[in-house]
Amino acid sequence: MDTRRLLRIFATALGTAGLLVSGCSSGGSAPSASATGSAAAEDLEPYYGQKLRWRDCGVEGFRCTTMKAPLDYGKPDGGDVDLAVSRKKATGPGKRIGSLLVNPGGPGGSAVGYLQGYAAIGYPAPVRARYDMVAIDPRGVARSEPVTCLTGKQMDAYTQVDQTPDDDAETTKLRKAFDTFANGCEKRSGEILPHVSTVETARDMDILRSLLGDEKLHYVGASYGTFLGATYADLYPDRVGRLVLDGAMDPSLPAIDINRDQTAGFEGAFQSFAADCVKQRDCPLGTTSTAGAATSLKKLFADLDAEPVPTGETRELGESLATTGVIAAMYDESAWPQLREALAAARRGDGSGLLALADSYYEREPSGKYANLMFANAAVNCLDLAPAFTGPAEVEEALPAFEEASPVFGRGFAWAALNCGSWPVEPTGTPHRTEAEGADPIVVVGTTRDPATPYKWAESLAEQLSSGTLLTYVGDGHTAYGRGSDCVDTAINTYLLEGTPPKDGKKCS
Repeated sequence: MDTRRLLRIFATALGTAGLLVSGCSSGGSAPSASATGSAAAEDLEPYYGQKLRWRDCGVEGFRCTTMKAPLDYGKPDGGDVDLAVSRKKATGPGKRIGSLLVNPGGPGGSAVGYLQGYAAIGYPAPVRARYDMVAIDPRGVARSEPVTCLTGKQMDAYTQVDQTPDDDAETTKLRKAFDTFANGCEKRSGEILPHVSTVETARDMDILRSLLGDEKLHYVGASYGTFLGATYADLYPDRVGRLVLDGAMDPSLPAIDINRDQTAGFEGAFQSFAADCVKQRDCPLGTTSTAGAATSLKKLFADLDAEPVPTGETRELGESLATTGVIAAMYDESAWPQLREALAAARRGDGSGLLALADSYYEREPSGKYANLMFANAAVNCLDLAPAFTGPAEVEEALPAFEEASPVFGRGFAWAALNCGSWPVEPTGTPHRTEAEGADPIVVVGTTRDPATPYKWAESLAEQLSSGTLLTYVGDGHTAYGRGSDCVDTAINTYLLEGTPPKDGKKCS
């Protein structure tokens, strides 16, 4: 598969299921105190007045800088956090519109990596011609004071823990794994851990908007990036420029509903994969029916739970890593042939294919080093919302609903949602409607068979936003922009270049 396509797929892959500087610029202005918690506008003036010093990135065509933001917006004089920023200037022809910030989601995906590896070279040429393409790694992510929790060897062990416990001993082992993960985050990243919320990252984005000289924020966010963009719009509705929220999340939902909805989303994606698979002569799940394919996959998971298979390295492929590998391939139908090959190999006793998919999902390097994607993912999610479950008894009670949502993945997703029950920092966010009253038109994009951000979330967010307009892609996969639909791409390009949103309810295929 094309490496840039892989980057786009896995950068937007996580959602919320817990598997395992200067000069004043003419456009800048500081927000009101109401938009920054207890901090008065004058307390933030040093941040809005800092000078960005751009330097070479080591990547052709890009410049980089470091921006400072308050560690705690409630106490702006209590220390800084350093945030990595990268930019590729508008190429022309045509009049420059401004800066276009991009975020691939996660939470925990590196926006700078996404910019340099895909967006600034893969977005449509007319968009790159008229926008400076910009990204900022959110606080706690990648180059921006990353949250760290476990060593590579510890993370290897964590990703192999059985997430479908069959007895009390396995339940205890899973709970201890979540405890070890959370304690590791507190030990290694305790100072920043209480300050990686989506609200704080949205406030960081406004400082950057100002320093870039833009009166309004132009932004494309995918997956979790839609929650970040919607949060920004709610905080600063008068600063909303052209916002595209692709693969939308629903800020009004509690964690248990988000996890259960995602469970159903992955079931729907698997049904699409299975319907295609059984038509293929090489389908390792049979060639008769989708129901038969589901039964075959569940049996493979059960067999791997009982007896993991070799992978050609020290790690074996058990049920947990196999499930992650399958889930990874649900994000984009272009990965389906690779998944068929990996499943066929696993049935022959070779787990290397599914392990490679799982490693891509976890951003594990061949050396055994992990990016901080999974650490930041948990840190942000567990701070933004109260946990779905606080103990095993609550999971057991919810299992029937999760297994109804997905007979294939439900049990594992339910137990995975216990991860925030061990978190050492109290959550600061709550489910809420996001209206952004007074904002310019915002385009919300939903894919009908999106596994990670179910389509109904896009419908809900578009309804909540006072200026939301819904663009629908009828198809498979996670997110829609740049995935091959001329209809979707034309609608979004027109909005970004001319400011004209598509008609609310427009459908593409």
